[in-house]
Amino acid sequence: MEMEIDTPKGPGRADLEWPEGPTRYLLAITHGAGGGVDAPDILAVRDAVLASGGAVARVTQPYRAAGRRMPGANTGPQDLAWSAMIGRLRAEPGAAEVPLVLAGRSNGARVACRTAAELGAEAVVALAFPLHPPGKPEKSRAGELRGAGVPVLVVNGDRDPFGVPDAADAAALEVRPGERHELSKDPGTVGRLVADWLGERLLRD
Repeated sequence: MEMEIDTPKGPGRADLEWPEGPTRYLLAITHGAGGGVDAPDILAVRDAVLASGGAVARVTQPYRAAGRRMPGANTGPQDLAWSAMIGRLRAEPGAAEVPLVLAGRSNGARVACRTAAELGAEAVVALAFPLHPPGKPEKSRAGELRGAGVPVLVVNGDRDPFGVPDAADAAALEVRPGERHELSKDPGTVGRLVADWLGERLLRD
């Protein structure tokens, strides 16, 4: 189901899909700074999560829906729009009664980490978390991982020019050999890692 969602920063979009059986949790995942929700790793996570009983909302932020570039280093507008969209998704029948997982790739992972506690998420999935700008390791964003307030799974490639977070800064860190920032070499494994980790965290009887 494709939804257009109004936010204080303009309309965004969400592609919401439900599993065939009972819904065990809702995963809302968003894109990187200049990408979209059809990135290979995002689609692989969607497929694996749906197969494991989770619902998936692939969220296109308003600036991307309008065809614009990311609005600079000011993170407030993105977080505000994302929060409004998550609130609308949680109002869907059946969505408020299940655990919420926030997820994103690259810049989207940063948004998920920054808003997780406020939005009541049970966990965060960070794909290709951009630890620092390429070539500038002194500008670390590790504080966003540590400040999420909920368990965070990080999946990064060992050749990512944006760096690889320290294992101590997340609940779990998976470093994929031979992968760069796109995580496109073996996205199926990325999806399975995410679904398995969420299963261990959220689906215990």
